[in-house]
Amino acid sequence: MTDHTPDPTVGHERVDTTKSLADPAQGAAHDVPVFVDLVGGLRACMLTTLDHDGAVVSRPMAVQRVDEDATVWFFAFSDAPKIAQIQARPQVNLTFTDGDTYVSASGVASLVDDDAMKRELWNPFAKAWFQCEPENPAVALIRVDPRHGEYWDSPNKPAQVIGLVRGLLGHGTPADGDNAKLDLG
Repeated sequence: MTDHTPDPTVGHERVDTTKSLADPAQGAAHDVPVFVDLVGGLRACMLTTLDHDGAVVSRPMAVQRVDEDATVWFFAFSDAPKIAQIQARPQVNLTFTDGDTYVSASGVASLVDDDAMKRELWNPFAKAWFQCEPENPAVALIRVDPRHGEYWDSPNKPAQVIGLVRGLLGHGTPADGDNAKLDLG
């Protein structure tokens, strides 16, 4: 069997392949506030579940809230396939982006039967989407407790362009932003 791993020395100076590795997680006390700061204001993310055959299924979801402990809350129709998928296999992944920052977090999802929490998280957008009140059994409340993650906080677009031009002119490598793993609990 042939190894098809590119040789970083072929036709170039030796490339430092460790440069793009994510910084290690620093522990939940440090990483949870970083996660909350990165995604707390975002209104949407991709929720990934596993279906009954083990296939990966992703769909966009409206984030209702991100708590200070990194808990992420969603509403869904109670008869949606994602509900059965969460009940069968609660391991999920969340992916967030705002154009310059990318965050992925894996964790455990659960369904929460709590009308008071539903009312607390309910908003005009949820009412418009579900066309009912939060206590209606057609509305499911999903709680995701992220455990691990990784983020890339890239430079803004002007800094990326300037860095690319500098790199092309041989005046240094483009800035790649911050990339780190997250320990979320």
